[in-house]
Amino acid sequence: MPADRGQAAGRPTISEVAAEAGVGRATAARTLGGYGYVSPELRERVLAAAAKLGYRTNALARSMSTGVSHTLGVIVADIGNPFFAGVVRGISDTSRARGFDTIVLSTYEDLDEEVAATNVLIDKRVDGVIIASAAVDRGEVAHIRAAMDRGIPVVLVDRAIASLDLDAVVIDNRDAAREAVEMLIAAGHRRVGFVWGPPAAEAPATRRGLLTEASRNLWTDGERLRGYLDALDDARIPFDPELVMVGRKTEERATQEVARMLALPDRMTAVFCTETDAVTGALRALRAAGLSCPRDIALIGFDDSSWAAVMEPPLTMIEQPVHQLGAKAAEVLLDTFEGAEPRREMHTLRSRLVVRSSVAPPPGA
Repeated sequence: MPADRGQAAGRPTISEVAAEAGVGRATAARTLGGYGYVSPELRERVLAAAAKLGYRTNALARSMSTGVSHTLGVIVADIGNPFFAGVVRGISDTSRARGFDTIVLSTYEDLDEEVAATNVLIDKRVDGVIIASAAVDRGEVAHIRAAMDRGIPVVLVDRAIASLDLDAVVIDNRDAAREAVEMLIAAGHRRVGFVWGPPAAEAPATRRGLLTEASRNLWTDGERLRGYLDALDDARIPFDPELVMVGRKTEERATQEVARMLALPDRMTAVFCTETDAVTGALRALRAAGLSCPRDIALIGFDDSSWAAVMEPPLTMIEQPVHQLGAKAAEVLLDTFEGAEPRREMHTLRSRLVVRSSVAPPPGA
């Protein structure tokens, strides 16, 4: 065994590749590290020698010597969520095509977990970070600024943060919500429930209070609420706080809140659900009340998926371009890393209302 192989039995070193190729160690290192100039002829010899010996680049050592790891860090709420799985697939496909790997970390909407994940990515010397952040105000973004201060480009995906001057890749949440509620209103509904709203302990009694509470929470939630209110305003339908769910964003809470709205003296006749779990919770409440969709209650939800198409009835849903969201975020980040001037703007992608069979006129209309 050559002396410089050390304890890594069976793993050839750069020196051995250089010897096999008949070049100096520095030339082999530049070729295998992807930095500096190497003539095409010598490059081919080094790569052929590396392939023959089964050499694999030590990515950490390469990043320490060149400052480039060819790795992107991705932080999302939950990789098990189909929405974020699609976004990550878009990021991965785009970054792989441009020679970058990805490291994906889930935070479960926990800000402490997000801070820890960001620190992990900084320590791993990633070349850039794409993050769907749970941060809301300027007091919660120190970890993102820490990455930026180290020269790591950051792109937001799915959510914007007003206190950060960063590129953000999002969908047209407000317009999408407005279009969905307008469809319910056009079918004759004036009592339209909104599930779910801000996670407040108590329901705000006024529209202004509701929007203030929404501004303290995720940007996407606030945008969808504003779209709902826009549609009511356009149709001159008075806002009723009793028709807006507040509290913890869980399927169980959605079921409870929809049941409450169904028990009102002037109950809702339609419901707009802004998340998949909200849709499931609403359907559970309808079933428990012995009501059917759309005969008794019309329903439109966010996040279209294959299961929505096979429900009975098939559900009208808003389809988000999840793969495109991820691909665009990766494109913006990699362009910045490779020298493009950051645009620091909102990149808004269009959603699509997929019309199926869960909307009908209210009973007696």
